[in-house]
Amino acid sequence: MQMYLPFCGIAISNAQLFAASRKEYERSRALLEVVNDLFEEQTDLEKIVKKIMHRAQTLLKCERCSVLLLEDIESPVSFLLSFKCSADAENSFKESMEKSSYSDWLINNSIAELVASTGLPVNISDAYQDPRFDAEADQISGFHIRSVLCVPIWNSNHQIIGVAQVLNRLDGKPFDDADQRLFEAFVIFCGLGINNTIMYDQVKKSWAKQSVALDVSTVFMSANIPLVSELAINDIHFDDFSLDVDAMITAALRMFMELGMVQKFKIDYETLCRWLLTVRKNYRMVLYHNWRHAFNVCQLMFAMLTTAGFQEILTEVEILAVIVGCLCHDLDHRGTNNAFQAKSGSALAQLYGTSATLEHHHFNHAVMILQSEGHNIFANLSSKEYSDLMQLLKQSILATDLTLYFERRTEFFELVSKGEYDWNIKNHRDVFRSMLMTACDLGAVTKPWEISRQVAELVTSEFFEQGDRERLELKLTPSAIFDRNRKDELPRLQLEWIDSICMPLYQALVKVNVKLKPMLDSVAANRSKWEELHQKRLLASTASSSPASVMVATEDRN
Repeated sequence: MQMYLPFCGIAISNAQLFAASRKEYERSRALLEVVNDLFEEQTDLEKIVKKIMHRAQTLLKCERCSVLLLEDIESPVSFLLSFKCSADAENSFKESMEKSSYSDWLINNSIAELVASTGLPVNISDAYQDPRFDAEADQISGFHIRSVLCVPIWNSNHQIIGVAQVLNRLDGKPFDDADQRLFEAFVIFCGLGINNTIMYDQVKKSWAKQSVALDVSTVFMSANIPLVSELAINDIHFDDFSLDVDAMITAALRMFMELGMVQKFKIDYETLCRWLLTVRKNYRMVLYHNWRHAFNVCQLMFAMLTTAGFQEILTEVEILAVIVGCLCHDLDHRGTNNAFQAKSGSALAQLYGTSATLEHHHFNHAVMILQSEGHNIFANLSSKEYSDLMQLLKQSILATDLTLYFERRTEFFELVSKGEYDWNIKNHRDVFRSMLMTACDLGAVTKPWEISRQVAELVTSEFFEQGDRERLELKLTPSAIFDRNRKDELPRLQLEWIDSICMPLYQALVKVNVKLKPMLDSVAANRSKWEELHQKRLLASTASSSPASVMVATEDRN
């Protein structure tokens, strides 16, 4: 027996060495596969993080895996986005990766913040026994954390850009030193991948800037800017669909020139062209809240200023603020409203709060463009003019939030009805400009029927897309105006919209200046059209529910 014991020991040792080498082989192969993934995908951040984290989770065999990216590497720890993947009850790994704002899913953030601030990895074998772990937050989240392995992600300049974290080995054991070494190796590749995608994005932006420069050159090469009469931009009933995207740029240039803004504020012509083209590029390809809508709002403001004589009442700085405000008032609109931002807990809602969320974002986006090199159309304003203008611009853009409109319109209506409106009182002017912004934003309701109806259908289509997302992503039943299953109710909803929001505003504006009466007349005419459609729907509904109709329907089914 003693003779065989050494051989048994050798066999066991060899088996252990083989198992260890086999494990190292699998891990090395996984690292090589990650390198291959890096070469295959270097343009999409989400895709590359998904591939890397899925492989890491599969190899480490853990319940959850996540990557959290810092909002700003130069600022205190604040995470912007989180990417996660997890194992289901059968311990099989999900192919899909979820992306969300940081606080949407990782409630227990103390460990991630510690790693991001110190740059040191953290390996916790028993979370509830570790003072750095927030057990109360863990209970709130509904996901029980046993063990944590969290490491920093570095970019090519050795700056921390985020953290990577795995939770709970599936076998119930804590993460060991080998797990930590492997995960740190994985995260090196993750950092390289993220860095490459950032560089790719910078190249794309550089190409975009060159494209803008080319567009500017194209504008310069064009002939004289058409006159106001040729473009018909001084017409209250201007056709919102009459100009193509390039013609809208030249028309916007004409408005700046006609209002004397270029001469008065010494706006560099090339800078103005570049700014307009960049503003256009920063509107998304959504159904309604796009560049065409922004231009049409600006056109109506121009028509009201010139037709009703408001150009002589408002100061030049006020006029510049409302014109720029109209063009920028929906910058980077995502096709969803403020309520959706709040309900979905979007990054915008977390950044700006739930009051005028989108409007604050539109203003900040406008400021970002103005501060970009070669885009400051306000560069030659005096210090006081610039300060006043930026305040007026913010007021103008925020005024397009209907919640703020409802808060201020009562004051405006009372001033107008009592005849107490005074152009010399600052607060009265502020309220009036706010009402002008809303009147232009809702201006499609004042256009001829065919145009007004086409715009209403675009708005409704965009609303339906939001409603679809509410039903699919948020598991909510959308309200009638966002519910495509209730699209036949559009005439009734339009009547409510006109009666509660639009009609009172244009009635008040006509009291301020009777030259705006054609707008009010169009609102009334369009209301009659919607009323007619509503009555037809009611008649059809009544007919379909009559006894005779029921009998016919029954016979058809038989």
